[in-house]
Amino acid sequence: MFEHQDVLSALNGKLPLPEKIAYVHELLKKRFDFIDRISVAIYEPKTDLLKTYVHSSDEASPLTLYSAKLADSESMQEILKVGRPRVVNDLDIFSNVRREHTRRIAAVQYQSSYTMPMFQNGEFFGFLFFNSHRKNVFVESVLHHLDMVGHLLSLLVIHELSTTRSLYAIVKTAANITLHRDYETGAHLDRMSNYARLIAKEVAKKYRLNDELVEHIFLFSPLHDIGKIGISDSILLKPGKLTESEFDIMKTHASKGGEIIDMMLKNLGMDEFPHAEILRNIALYHHEAINGSGYNGLMDEEIPIEAKIVAVSDVFDALTSVRPYKEAWSNDRAFMFLQSMAGTKFDKDCVAALVNCRTEVEAIQQRFQENPVG
Repeated sequence: MFEHQDVLSALNGKLPLPEKIAYVHELLKKRFDFIDRISVAIYEPKTDLLKTYVHSSDEASPLTLYSAKLADSESMQEILKVGRPRVVNDLDIFSNVRREHTRRIAAVQYQSSYTMPMFQNGEFFGFLFFNSHRKNVFVESVLHHLDMVGHLLSLLVIHELSTTRSLYAIVKTAANITLHRDYETGAHLDRMSNYARLIAKEVAKKYRLNDELVEHIFLFSPLHDIGKIGISDSILLKPGKLTESEFDIMKTHASKGGEIIDMMLKNLGMDEFPHAEILRNIALYHHEAINGSGYNGLMDEEIPIEAKIVAVSDVFDALTSVRPYKEAWSNDRAFMFLQSMAGTKFDKDCVAALVNCRTEVEAIQQRFQENPVG
């Protein structure tokens, strides 16, 4: 009665998403050994970016920590326009295309591909790619199976990211209470989270950050000050300099943030949410300093990299933004300040990463300008 073994039962467990995709890939290769890579790119409407997210290949991936605007890819737009998956059984047809992602794919000699768009409730979510080192392998009999596998994998990706985004939305809703009581704006949070992603991508190799971790640093960085919900208006909105005792109370917003996040995770039944530690570390430790002079006295390597990243991105945007008590600094002045504090207050790698991405920083500032009307 129970002789049959469900080959996909491992997907019911607590495997991380990359391991689930790798597991399905291994099963698929038993029937179609020519499928060499499965990968996922997710779409972010606010910036029109397609971003690499996870992949199943054991070999060096040609596309990691990579993003490109959907508007700049005619071939990807065509898939959405037609509304159907795309089969390319000879990738040489793109040999004259100058796009970076096309060059990277060619460099590892993928010869054919099957691209499936992912949708959630009719909204475009991203792309799922099947690649092979052989030509002419994605025939109708194969595609029949890949359609089913592709939708299964899409559901896995959508489930994980929907869970993450639901958590983010819940915490952000609470954080919006703070926005109405503090000087921070939605544009500030958009800018600093995009700066955080820039920094994370730049330091990814040294700190062994993959696409999935970079994406969660980006998603969770706007929630760094969630603990300010627990700070009274008399301190949070005080126009002048805080007294020593008031500042001691203000500093508790970091620990309060950790407590709020733990409480929310418990109440939502998400105690074992796979990326909860990133969210928690950002809230708890974004005011730590390399020399140990921060809120909790952590030093350099004791400070999680996600907190170091958020510290730099948050301070840079605060410096370059207008506040009731200050004018906006120029980028040059803000960069000089960060560099002067690199190695003492801020992480050197994170500061250098932001400074080295000046063009991207200016593009973010242009895209997410403050609304003078309100």
